[in-house]
Amino acid sequence: MLDRFGRPARLIYGSGSYRIVEAGDYVLCADTGQRINLAALRYWSHELQEAYFSADVASKRYAEMRAKGMFPA
Repeated sequence: MLDRFGRPARLIYGSGSYRIVEAGDYVLCADTGQRINLAALRYWSHELQEAYFSADVASKRYAEMRAKGMFPA
């Protein structure tokens, strides 16, 4: 039985688009753990295969990964 929030989707994130691998209603933000309805999903990293709740969260995560040397300066 589905909970009142539906079920999580599994996606493959591309550059500018994503592909649904397993149908669902939401994904989780990699940084905050917040649920993001697929209709509202706007921010993700195709390099890290992660979704983000907002542009601020995505920018923060990118800066963290850049500091760790995962992205060029």
